[in-house]
Amino acid sequence: MTGHRGLASLIRTVAAPVACAVLLTGLLSGWVATGAGGTVRRMSLQFELAALPSAHNPATPATTYLVIKNRGGPDELLSAQAPASPQIILARNGRQPRGAGAILASLAIPAGATTSFSPFGPDIVLLRPHALKIGETVPLTLTFRHAGKVTVQFTVTPPGTP
Repeated sequence: MTGHRGLASLIRTVAAPVACAVLLTGLLSGWVATGAGGTVRRMSLQFELAALPSAHNPATPATTYLVIKNRGGPDELLSAQAPASPQIILARNGRQPRGAGAILASLAIPAGATTSFSPFGPDIVLLRPHALKIGETVPLTLTFRHAGKVTVQFTVTPPGTP
C-alpha cells in the first residue's frame, strides 16, 4: 500500500508543474505560429571584389566594383553610407548623377542570383569623396531591406581598375 501512496503523492507533486509547462509550450508555439514571435534571418549575402577606384579629383564621383551573391530569398539594397563621402547614390549605367545614368531609389537583389556593381551597370557612387589613397580600405555600410545593415570593406585601387 505504501507503494501506491508514494506513487500518488509523486503524481500530485509533479502534475501542476508539468501542466504549466505543457500550457506554456502550447501558448509559445501558437505565438510563434502566428508570426508574432518574429523570424530569424540567416545572412545569405556573400560579398566579393569590393573595390573603389580612386578619383584623380575629389570633385569626380568615385564608382565601385562589388559582386553580391545572394544565396537566400529576394532582397533589396536601399542605401549606402561611408565616412569617405558625404553623399552616396545608387545609379545605373552612369558615373555622374546628371549624366546618362539614372539615380535609383533602391536596387533589387534577386534570390539565388549574382549582382555585379560596376561603372557600366548598377553602381554605388560616392559623390565628392574625400582623398582616397591607393591600397587603403574604406568601409561602406550597405542597408538591405531584409539583411539589414552590412559593412563591407572596399579596397582603394588605381583609377579605372577593379
